[in-house]
Amino acid sequence: MFSTAIESQLFETPRHRTHYLSAGPVDGPLLIFVHGWPELSRSWRHQLPAFAALGFRVVAPDLRGYGQSSVYSAHGDYAQSEVVADMLELIDGLGRERAVWIGHDWGSPTVWNLARLHPSRCAGVANLCVPYFVLENGLDAALALVDRTLYPEAEYPYGQWDYMKFYQENFARATAVFEADPYRTVKLLFRKGDPADADKPAFTSAVRRQGGWFGPLDAAPDYPRDNDVVTEEDLQIYAEALGRNGFFGPDSYYMNHGANTALVAGAPEALHMPVLFLHARYDFVCETVESRLADPMRERCAALTEHIIDSGHWMAQERPAAVNAALARWLVTALPAYWPAP
Repeated sequence: MFSTAIESQLFETPRHRTHYLSAGPVDGPLLIFVHGWPELSRSWRHQLPAFAALGFRVVAPDLRGYGQSSVYSAHGDYAQSEVVADMLELIDGLGRERAVWIGHDWGSPTVWNLARLHPSRCAGVANLCVPYFVLENGLDAALALVDRTLYPEAEYPYGQWDYMKFYQENFARATAVFEADPYRTVKLLFRKGDPADADKPAFTSAVRRQGGWFGPLDAAPDYPRDNDVVTEEDLQIYAEALGRNGFFGPDSYYMNHGANTALVAGAPEALHMPVLFLHARYDFVCETVESRLADPMRERCAALTEHIIDSGHWMAQERPAAVNAALARWLVTALPAYWPAP
């Protein structure tokens, strides 16, 4: 059994500072876990010790704008070109040529971009909830795949992605409402999936119509904590980091669709390394089980493995054992040479 002790570390270059969590033998095969909005490296708290115990070197960075990593003041500082550059600097700083990259939410476009633009740095890639060839291609790519049976264009012109348009039109309000009470914001957001929400428009499809994420309210309503996703300690850590840094950086990830589209324009589309995609059965914003959202990925990944997890969007936190099992099964079958030596 390898040590599962998690260390907090900083890596700095003249352009950026990345805080990251690490565990496992320093010479073990490298797994890098990339979080999404509005999370932290801590979002992978259930994965890091499990894979460290197997002999992998595991690393989970705080992305720019989050935690103890650098915070910036312009929307353009949160374009995918910058985030991808951060990840390349990090793997260089770790002294490694390649890693298996695992992403979720906004971490998924970053991992997809690494696979597409820098395939030599990827032994394999795995993503949770957000499929390839959608969000990293910009908002228009996501709109083209909206289920117009569930979201008639006249009523829901932006489908479930309406909230992304709200950021573009009302960025200051979106950010101010989240910042009014970061603790209540994350307590409301981090909730398990509800099967009863199937076949209904996602709540994100009406954000613009109702005047904000929480309608006319100027702060998140006070909902009970969902203990199936986060503990009180988890919430306090998320809230402290978001209260300190603010939501400008996290929300700015949604303000770079044009720049993100330009980044991949003309780049090869096919991915040839092993790819794992984990569908969340009860994620009804990024709904990939019944919709066409994952079809572009299937057309472009030569070695794709898919698996459905009975969870909502916060899959790695809601169903950690199922996620860990799916990742381990894929690693040992699709990348057997990458498995740690006894």
